[in-house]
Amino acid sequence: MKANPRIRRRHVPASAATWPEQVLPLLQRIYAGRGALDVDQAQPRLAQLLPPEGLSGLAAAVGLLQLAINAQQHIVVVGDFDCDGATACAVMVRGLRMLGAQQVTATVPNRMVHGYGLSPSLVDEIAALQPELLVTVDHGIACHAGIASAKARGWQVLVTDHHLPGESLPAADVIVNPNQRGDGFASKALAGVGVAFYVLLALRRQLRDAGAFADAGGAVGGASASNPTTQPDLSQLLDLVAVGTVADLVPLDTNNRAIVSAGLRRIRQGQANAGLKALIEVSGRDPRHLTATDIGYAIAPRLNAAGRLEDMALGIECLLTDDAGQAREMAELLNSINAERRGVQQQMTDEANAALARLSVFDEAPHAVCLFDADWHPGVVGLVASRIKESLHRPVIAFAPAEPGSEQLRGSARSIPGFHIRDALAAIDARAPGLIVRFGGHAMAAGLSLERAQLAAFERAFVEVARSLLDEQLLQAELLSDGELLAGEFDRRHAEALRDGGPWGQAFPEPLFDGRFEVVDSRKVGDRHLKLSLRAPGRAQPIGAIHFGGWREQALPRHIHAAYQLDTDDYQDRRGIQLILRHWEPVGD
Repeated sequence: MKANPRIRRRHVPASAATWPEQVLPLLQRIYAGRGALDVDQAQPRLAQLLPPEGLSGLAAAVGLLQLAINAQQHIVVVGDFDCDGATACAVMVRGLRMLGAQQVTATVPNRMVHGYGLSPSLVDEIAALQPELLVTVDHGIACHAGIASAKARGWQVLVTDHHLPGESLPAADVIVNPNQRGDGFASKALAGVGVAFYVLLALRRQLRDAGAFADAGGAVGGASASNPTTQPDLSQLLDLVAVGTVADLVPLDTNNRAIVSAGLRRIRQGQANAGLKALIEVSGRDPRHLTATDIGYAIAPRLNAAGRLEDMALGIECLLTDDAGQAREMAELLNSINAERRGVQQQMTDEANAALARLSVFDEAPHAVCLFDADWHPGVVGLVASRIKESLHRPVIAFAPAEPGSEQLRGSARSIPGFHIRDALAAIDARAPGLIVRFGGHAMAAGLSLERAQLAAFERAFVEVARSLLDEQLLQAELLSDGELLAGEFDRRHAEALRDGGPWGQAFPEPLFDGRFEVVDSRKVGDRHLKLSLRAPGRAQPIGAIHFGGWREQALPRHIHAAYQLDTDDYQDRRGIQLILRHWEPVGD
């Protein structure tokens, strides 16, 4: 069962800007359709980054870190078990070491042992390290109990996070989060790794002004003022910042696109750190042409797999090592864990689809879906929720036992445009206090915990909130198209321009076109993919196309209307093009 999307073409506003000659007219049209009307908006540079000063709590955070570095305190950086949290942890550890901290340790919760974030049980474990300052990255804004436990031990706590805060803030010494109420930072789209990077930028400036560096040179980078050293170049961290930003699906606004573009340039120029180089290699991607899409589909899943099925400490260690041999060993292990994750995910997704089929879900036309299986893995439910959400175009929450046999469930929620999933959970919590044990997240994704006995009551409340907020228009899946390609645009030059014209991602989506084709040939490849040969109007030569997961038992019609992407095809060094079909419908002759 699947929602049938409709194709709608984007409105393209007129642009009076003068574009550089190398920006093809097709690319100019695509940029304009995304609101980028000149080259500075379309292809932002690192020099356009917003200054750090707008972040509330930044001055206090920098002061806390400066004192810790000058006193050579033991700083423990607490990461999170997803890709954003892992890269943020690696960025903070590497950055603090570059800026003169000599005692910096990375740690991360184990999903199955500690649960999410800085929990009291994780604090108990960290106590053996005897820290003086804890720095959370990509979490902390909802970790009231864990932070209280850390403070009770006499530790200082700096929270760096980007998740939406609740009604009250934890009792940390300092909080840096662009989504705090009253925060003046112009972009609210920073990922956790982006917040960590901005804290380091501000710290570097403070140390430089305090005379910690022997010179004032350097790029976007010490030591203590009594032992000045050359100012470090913090742009060396941008490969990690780019990976975490893309992986967390935050909107790629102008600021984030400048960050991701700079990070991709470093990777393409062979300047990625050893761990990322190894992950790119085991994923079979070409680092010279790596894109944000490659990060999302190949690099991030291999890092995330450690946090989902094993322990994200392995992923963080891979990102922290400078030894190429060690990095390769860890990347290969992460690759094997990811293969296991794919198998678990496919089994769980098949079970979810079978359960939905038994419920005759579209007969009842629900506005939201809750799924649960006592044998599901809590680290994979987010992926299942995402797959089912894409299929049904409904908000979906998938639940699993927090640990085998546990009566507490962990849920992962994924939403559709127009339905703010964290606000929906907050509304349920306000109507029925105590129903949800804890929750947090964003507009499109969230996590929560509840007791198994409360699942039915929660499901009723969730569907009721969805029904009150979602109308039929929002429940209609839609593919936004950039229009038709001209016959002369089906070529390698335009395919490369589209590939390299990004970064594309959340809120700045990859170019998608639609048009009518004649089906010359079609066949099944793999288990469920459809390989086609299509002829576009005005072109005599057919074009190869593939629709992943698009195999159907019935024969294809002679003509189809398809939504597709134009991509390069370098299989066996052919340097050709191919179309990647996202959706197709039969059309009459």
